[in-house]
Amino acid sequence: MAEAMDRREQNTVLLRKLIVVTVAMFGFGFALVPFYKKICEVTGLSRERIAPSNTQVDFARTVTIEFDSNVGTGLPWRFEPQTVKLEVHPGEMKQVFYRVVNTTDRTIVGQAVPAYAPAYAASYFKKIECFCFSEQTLKPGEERLMPVQFVVQNDLPRNVHTITLSYTFYERAPKAAVAGASGEGA
Repeated sequence: MAEAMDRREQNTVLLRKLIVVTVAMFGFGFALVPFYKKICEVTGLSRERIAPSNTQVDFARTVTIEFDSNVGTGLPWRFEPQTVKLEVHPGEMKQVFYRVVNTTDRTIVGQAVPAYAPAYAASYFKKIECFCFSEQTLKPGEERLMPVQFVVQNDLPRNVHTITLSYTFYERAPKAAVAGASGEGA
């Protein structure tokens, strides 16, 4: 019977130690909160969400972008910008769309070629996404909106207030016809 009493006392002591450790761990967890806040304050880390902003945008300056469209001789497509003129700040990313329609009953492959005015503005006009990067295949009667995503760079000369971006679509010969005309593939 004495053994049973010793075991109960040991279990009670062990249970008390376990309760003390659990309460101490719980208290330590609460004590970490102000400690964590102080570390974040000192190191510059923050749990608060700050809205991102682009510090490369020159809000003190505005450039007018004009959009133009043309189709090469014999290409039966309608092609037009959805936005004719847009005011942008250098460093600001913008997106516009061009609309193209194949007005025939046959599939046609076209390629757009850009031109800029003034011509030297091309080196300051950076396209991130553009339909001009690849050939465009339109099925009979197909209509498509095609994006141009761009940034006018901050180092654009200050005397440039307007940039005209003009695209001309040309019909591309089918690859099989080009290969046959050059004597390849025979």
